[in-house]
Amino acid sequence: MKTTREMIPMINRSIKIFKTMLAAAVCAAAALCAAGCGSTDSSALAGDGSRIQVVCTTFPAYDWVRELTRGREDGFEVTYLLEQGTDMHSFQPTAEDILRISQCDLFVYVGGESDKWAEDAIKGATNKEMKAFSLLGELGSSAKTEEVKEGMQAEHEEETEHDDAPEYDEHVWLSVKNAKTLCEKLSAELQTIDADNKETYAADLSAYLEKLTALDSDIRALADRAKNKTLIFGDRFPFRYFTDDYGFDYYAAFAGCSAETEASFETVTFLAAKIDELGAKTVYTIENSDQRIAQAVIDSSKAKDAKTAVLDSIQSVSADRIAAGETYLSIMQKNLDTLKETVE
Repeated sequence: MKTTREMIPMINRSIKIFKTMLAAAVCAAAALCAAGCGSTDSSALAGDGSRIQVVCTTFPAYDWVRELTRGREDGFEVTYLLEQGTDMHSFQPTAEDILRISQCDLFVYVGGESDKWAEDAIKGATNKEMKAFSLLGELGSSAKTEEVKEGMQAEHEEETEHDDAPEYDEHVWLSVKNAKTLCEKLSAELQTIDADNKETYAADLSAYLEKLTALDSDIRALADRAKNKTLIFGDRFPFRYFTDDYGFDYYAAFAGCSAETEASFETVTFLAAKIDELGAKTVYTIENSDQRIAQAVIDSSKAKDAKTAVLDSIQSVSADRIAAGETYLSIMQKNLDTLKETVE
């Protein structure tokens, strides 16, 4: 009988096949609905026609669009597809999601492995004037590929037709520098879509860039005075853009987009040795972690007195958290506060 680890490649391959089948199915469903042959009320999804429709897959993009349209918020309907708090790597769009994308004016998505389904949704759009905005695509050469660092458990390889294609780190929003660049480009799209209100969008952009610049300055100040500039993650590591920007180093169990969930003995002992070598007092996890791996790393260290701390990757923000007032800026500020407590 195969072990769980040996079965992971087959499981991942099955998931990819399922997603491909799902994308084809929902695109077909969307086409039927748009043609009036389905039961979905497409007019309800499209709104009353007087507001600009924007659909975003991730919370950072959703929150950025809200900030960039504050002066015209009554003129927009902004949809966030992952509002159930689903991790973007496992999100599967419904037929209603595909139809909403098909009819929107602006679709903002990551453009990586996790939302390959978006390509079919864009091709099948009934609104031929729809603008598609890929975060990775807009960053161009600034986008980083996934990194497998010393001690990190490599993901099991799969034989696919895309094996030679680089896999990009999708967590671009964890760089405030990237956030500023992407907001400038998003604002330019909004100004193109609604040219009559160009000055309003420019003013909203200026106000938001000021807040992002202040956050960036605060993080840089912390990085400059940090006593510990090496972060140990007993988890996936989606913070490469962040650490590269601010001069931190790191060691982690898995890469940011890894599907692995069980750390090997070698990985755990390597990270535990890094705790001992660096005298680290903190092992980090991302949000929603059960912290099993982090605790195993701590328990395997000599002192066994390190604590765990959470840094939020902002990839699974629920509607409840939004209703409670959380924003991209507030979550990044929480991350900064956590680092203040652990690296100074």
